[in-house]
Amino acid sequence: MIEEKKALEEKKEEKIIVKDEEDRTSLRKDEIAGIVYIFTSQNNTIIHITDLAGNTISRVSGGMVTKHSRLKADPTIAMFAAKKAAERARDLGINALYVRIKAKTGSIGIGPGAHAAVKSLSKENFRIISILDTSRVPRGGPKKKGGRRGRRV
Repeated sequence: MIEEKKALEEKKEEKIIVKDEEDRTSLRKDEIAGIVYIFTSQNNTIIHITDLAGNTISRVSGGMVTKHSRLKADPTIAMFAAKKAAERARDLGINALYVRIKAKTGSIGIGPGAHAAVKSLSKENFRIISILDTSRVPRGGPKKKGGRRGRRV
Protein backbone atom coordinates (compact mmCIF):
# COMPACT_ATOMS: atom_id res chain seq x y z
CA MET A 1 0.00 0.00 0.00
CA ILE A 2 2.74 2.42 0.98
CA GLU A 3 4.83 1.41 -2.03
CA GLU A 4 1.88 2.15 -4.38
CA LYS A 5 1.51 5.66 -2.91
CA LYS A 6 5.23 6.33 -3.42
CA ALA A 7 5.00 5.09 -7.01
CA LEU A 8 2.00 7.39 -7.67
CA GLU A 9 3.83 10.38 -6.16
CA GLU A 10 6.87 9.70 -8.36
CA LYS A 11 4.64 9.56 -11.46
CA LYS A 12 2.99 12.88 -10.49
CA GLU A 13 6.41 14.50 -10.05
CA GLU A 14 7.50 13.21 -13.47
CA LYS A 15 4.33 14.61 -15.09
CA ILE A 16 4.83 17.99 -13.46
CA ILE A 17 8.41 18.21 -14.69
CA VAL A 18 7.39 17.30 -18.24
CA LYS A 19 4.45 19.72 -18.13
CA ASP A 20 6.68 22.61 -17.03
CA GLU A 21 9.08 21.98 -19.89
CA GLU A 22 6.25 21.98 -22.47
CA ASP A 23 4.28 24.98 -21.16
CA ARG A 24 7.23 27.31 -20.75
CA THR A 25 6.94 30.33 -23.06
CA SER A 26 10.43 30.87 -24.35
CA LEU A 27 11.59 34.41 -23.63
CA ARG A 28 15.12 35.03 -24.78
CA LYS A 29 17.52 36.49 -22.24
CA ASP A 30 17.87 39.83 -24.05
CA GLU A 31 14.09 40.31 -24.40
CA ILE A 32 12.02 42.60 -22.23
CA ALA A 33 8.30 41.90 -22.58
CA GLY A 34 5.30 44.21 -22.33
CA ILE A 35 1.54 43.89 -22.68
CA VAL A 36 -0.47 45.73 -25.34
CA TYR A 37 -4.16 46.25 -24.65
CA ILE A 38 -6.01 47.18 -27.86
CA PHE A 39 -9.59 48.33 -27.35
CA THR A 40 -11.49 48.64 -30.62
CA SER A 41 -15.03 49.75 -31.20
CA GLN A 42 -16.84 51.01 -34.27
CA ASN A 43 -15.99 54.57 -33.20
CA ASN A 44 -12.42 54.50 -31.83
CA THR A 45 -9.23 52.52 -31.26
CA ILE A 46 -7.24 52.81 -28.02
CA ILE A 47 -3.77 51.27 -27.69
CA HIS A 48 -2.36 50.93 -24.16
CA ILE A 49 1.13 49.50 -23.55
CA THR A 50 2.16 48.38 -20.05
CA ASP A 51 5.03 46.45 -18.56
CA LEU A 52 4.38 43.02 -17.06
CA ALA A 53 3.60 44.56 -13.67
CA GLY A 54 0.83 46.68 -15.20
CA ASN A 55 2.57 50.08 -15.09
CA THR A 56 1.54 52.26 -18.04
CA ILE A 57 4.24 52.98 -20.59
CA SER A 58 2.15 54.68 -23.26
CA ARG A 59 -1.49 55.13 -24.18
CA VAL A 60 -2.60 56.46 -27.56
CA SER A 61 -6.08 56.70 -29.05
CA GLY A 62 -7.32 57.38 -32.55
CA GLY A 63 -8.46 60.85 -31.49
CA MET A 64 -4.87 61.78 -30.56
CA VAL A 65 -3.72 61.03 -34.10
CA THR A 66 -6.49 62.61 -36.20
CA LYS A 67 -8.72 65.64 -35.82
CA HIS A 68 -11.62 64.09 -37.78
CA SER A 69 -13.88 62.20 -35.40
CA ARG A 70 -15.27 60.02 -38.20
CA LEU A 71 -11.76 58.61 -38.86
CA LYS A 72 -10.89 57.59 -35.28
CA ALA A 73 -11.73 53.90 -35.89
CA ASP A 74 -10.09 53.79 -39.33
CA PRO A 75 -7.41 51.09 -39.80
CA THR A 76 -4.91 53.64 -41.11
CA ILE A 77 -5.31 55.82 -38.01
CA ALA A 78 -5.00 52.71 -35.80
CA MET A 79 -1.74 51.93 -37.55
CA PHE A 80 -0.37 55.42 -36.82
CA ALA A 81 -1.55 55.20 -33.20
CA ALA A 82 0.27 51.87 -32.79
CA LYS A 83 3.45 53.38 -34.23
CA LYS A 84 3.22 56.32 -31.85
CA ALA A 85 2.75 54.04 -28.83
CA ALA A 86 5.53 51.72 -29.99
CA GLU A 87 8.11 54.52 -30.11
CA ARG A 88 7.84 55.14 -26.38
CA ALA A 89 7.94 51.40 -25.59
CA ARG A 90 11.04 50.94 -27.74
CA ASP A 91 12.81 53.76 -25.88
CA LEU A 92 12.31 51.85 -22.62
CA GLY A 93 13.80 48.67 -24.13
CA ILE A 94 10.68 46.59 -24.71
CA ASN A 95 11.03 44.28 -27.70
CA ALA A 96 8.48 41.49 -27.07
CA LEU A 97 4.74 41.93 -26.63
CA TYR A 98 1.71 40.05 -25.38
CA VAL A 99 -1.32 41.39 -27.29
CA ARG A 100 -4.80 41.52 -25.74
CA ILE A 101 -7.62 42.69 -28.02
CA LYS A 102 -10.92 43.79 -26.55
CA ALA A 103 -14.18 44.93 -28.16
CA LYS A 104 -17.34 46.40 -26.69
CA THR A 105 -19.46 43.93 -24.75
CA GLY A 106 -22.28 42.58 -26.90
CA SER A 107 -20.88 43.99 -30.14
CA ILE A 108 -20.73 41.96 -33.34
CA GLY A 109 -16.93 41.67 -33.31
CA ILE A 110 -13.73 43.62 -32.92
CA GLY A 111 -13.51 47.03 -34.55
CA PRO A 112 -11.78 47.78 -37.84
CA GLY A 113 -8.55 49.03 -36.26
CA ALA A 114 -7.50 45.95 -34.28
CA HIS A 115 -5.92 43.95 -37.08
CA ALA A 116 -4.09 46.97 -38.48
CA ALA A 117 -2.68 47.85 -35.04
CA VAL A 118 -1.31 44.33 -34.45
CA LYS A 119 0.18 44.24 -37.94
CA SER A 120 1.81 47.61 -37.39
CA LEU A 121 3.35 46.48 -34.09
CA SER A 122 4.84 43.41 -35.76
CA LYS A 123 6.31 45.63 -38.51
CA GLU A 124 7.94 47.77 -35.80
CA ASN A 125 10.17 44.73 -35.01
CA PHE A 126 8.38 43.70 -31.83
CA ARG A 127 8.22 39.96 -31.22
CA ILE A 128 4.56 39.12 -30.66
CA ILE A 129 4.40 36.27 -28.17
CA SER A 130 0.63 35.74 -28.08
CA ILE A 131 -2.61 37.35 -29.22
CA LEU A 132 -5.65 36.98 -26.97
CA ASP A 133 -9.23 38.18 -27.43
CA THR A 134 -10.48 39.38 -24.03
CA SER A 135 -13.90 40.71 -25.11
CA ARG A 136 -16.65 40.11 -22.60
CA VAL A 137 -19.59 37.97 -23.63
CA PRO A 138 -23.07 38.81 -22.29
CA ARG A 139 -24.90 35.83 -20.80
CA GLY A 140 -28.60 36.52 -20.47
CA GLY A 141 -28.63 40.05 -19.09
CA PRO A 142 -31.61 42.19 -18.14
CA LYS A 143 -35.12 41.57 -19.47
CA LYS A 144 -35.86 43.07 -22.87
CA LYS A 145 -38.62 45.65 -23.00
CA GLY A 146 -41.89 44.95 -24.76
CA GLY A 147 -43.80 42.62 -22.46
CA ARG A 148 -44.71 38.98 -22.83
CA ARG A 149 -46.05 39.17 -26.40
CA GLY A 150 -43.46 41.65 -27.65
CA ARG A 151 -44.00 45.09 -29.14
CA ARG A 152 -47.25 45.30 -31.07
CA VAL A 153 -47.15 47.69 -33.98
